Order: sequence, then structure tokens, then C-alpha cells
Amino acid sequence: MSFSLTNKQIERFRDDGFVVVDKLVDEKAIAQLHTRFDRLFQGDFETGTRPDEVNWQEGESDPELTRQICNAWKSDRCVAATVLREDLGHALAQLGSWPGTRIVQDNVISKPPGGGALGYHQDNAYLAWYTPREMLTCWIALDATSSANGTLEFVKGSHRWQRQLQPQGEFHNPADYQIEMETAAQQEGQTPEVIHVEVPRGGGSFHPGWM
Repeated sequence: MSFSLTNKQIERFRDDGFVVVDKLVDEKAIAQLHTRFDRLFQGDFETGTRPDEVNWQEGESDPELTRQICNAWKSDRCVAATVLREDLGHALAQLGSWPGTRIVQDNVISKPPGGGALGYHQDNAYLAWYTPREMLTCWIALDATSSANGTLEFVKGSHRWQRQLQPQGEFHNPADYQIEMETAAQQEGQTPEVIHVEVPRGGGSFHPGWM
């Protein structure tokens, strides 16, 4: 399949700091990726290359924690086929007003029922080594999402807030996953408008690194 953004979606991204979209991946790819995710979290790396960051493995890690692997595209060709898609790279270049794109990393996340949250953060805070410090993220849901099942959350317009140049607070399973966002909103004198990304499987969103 091939994906492209509309002018209206690009305008919404500029105004709100994010845009929610449908049909980023098809059912065939979703089924394949589900299987590959299971294998990755079992330590089965198809290419023989271990991902750059492995934060959960079956039989070794707490089953109640949210699972995360970074740069699985190096370890699995099916993941790479989605992560490195030209049409997604083109959409990101449009949103960033860039002549092209390169991947910084992918982030494979699997959240079990009742699993702990990941803390609110700005992605670019983790890029102290990167100049210019600008990144855009394409987030893809392999299962239908809702506010009740713990989906991705954005604060509308927060891409215009003060930039955090260092990571703040706990990322994995914090006691209060919203505390850093609430502190930032207070400093901005803003009442945060939290948006839950609710999409059918295969849908997703785009957001900038200062969101």
C-alpha cells in the first residue's frame, strides 16, 4: 500500500502539533508484524543482529511491564519493510519541510493488559548528540486503540511550549506518568488539552520531536 498526506492534514499538524491518520499499514502487514513482535520479545532476531536497545525479553523480564525494543529494523526484515517505507519517509519530509529523511530509530512497543505507562516526554530531549535537534515521529498502531486501553496521548499545541533539552522524570512505568507534562503546562500557564489517539488497527499519527 502507499500513503500520502492531504493539505488539510498538513495544516492540522502545523496548528495542533500532531495529526491522526488511518490506514498506514494493511491487514497483511499487521498480521506479519504481530508475529515478528512476538519473536523479537522472545530474543529471536532474524538477521542475527541484536537491536540497539532491548528493554524486555520473555522469561527474563516482568510480564506486567510494557515491552520496548529500539531499532528492531536492524534485526528483522519485516519490521524494516514498514519502518523504511519510502512513502512514510516522504510524508515526514513534507511535515518537516525537509528535502528528505533519515531514520534515527524505530521503537517497538507492546503493552500487556494492565501494563505500566510510559511517562510524558519530548522526543527531542533524548537527542543531545544530534544537530540540528529536530525529529519527527510516525506512530503506527497494530491493534485498535482507545482512551480506555492506554493509547498514545498528546497535549494539543504543546509543540510551542518551552523545549526540554534533557529528559525529565522516569520514562518506564513512572508512579505518575503525567507529572512532567502537568509541570510543564503549569510553567507555561496553560490548561493542558489531552488528546488520546484512537484509531483502528493500522492507523496512527505523526508528531514533531518537541511535542
